[in-house]
Amino acid sequence: MTINFLIAPDFSPEFYAGWHFLNTRLQRLIDAPVHLFMATNAEEQWKAIDNDTVDIIYANPFDAAKLMRELGYLPVVHPVNRFDEMVISSSAESEIKSLHDIKPGMSVLCTENYDVKLIALRLLEAVDIEEKDLIWISSESFSAVARRLIQGEGDIGLFMSSAYYKLTSLTRSRLNLLIESKINDLYHVVLLHPRHASMLETLQQAFSTMHETVAGEMLLEDIGLSDGFSILENEEVELLIDLIETLRD
Repeated sequence: MTINFLIAPDFSPEFYAGWHFLNTRLQRLIDAPVHLFMATNAEEQWKAIDNDTVDIIYANPFDAAKLMRELGYLPVVHPVNRFDEMVISSSAESEIKSLHDIKPGMSVLCTENYDVKLIALRLLEAVDIEEKDLIWISSESFSAVARRLIQGEGDIGLFMSSAYYKLTSLTRSRLNLLIESKINDLYHVVLLHPRHASMLETLQQAFSTMHETVAGEMLLEDIGLSDGFSILENEEVELLIDLIETLRD
């Protein structure tokens, strides 16, 4: 039986090929056929989940909390030294130089990444700005957020930190970094559908030891996770879920 492995839609396009190479390696390590599915947006991801066609998923922490709590997905591993932080930025030509310059009625360029938006809203609480105070403009990617921000189509933009620092130096020189989150406890995770509980240890072993070979190190570098994966312990799961609930409150 083929195992379906879904990658969250917030992966950087430059890692597309890398995930496919890693998937080839994973099939050898677990001795089972694995079909990789790269979701293009959140709607596509949740459609696959609702259709019960997802066996393994690399999910953002907010989706992961729901999958574990409501659907019983099992924790497998998480990336080592790779946290999900976000950046709020404005155009370098804008008069917005700090969070205190953000006022009700201003527009925000953002992607479908709910986790990025939620963290941003918590940061904006410091200047008494709520979701209803702003105009939200959806963009298809973080590079589009940057482009439209520079072109003056929005007042501020929201980015995953990893995506922000992947922008070219020229692009970043035309932006103001207003604030970057420093939570250090949020990260993407690999989860396993409970119907495959019998392969949990095998999967944990495959991911967590992948960095121990030269070939594995190269594959991990090709998806931006050079330090590899670590087994996700129950205590870490509880901390992650508690943090998500705190951010949502």
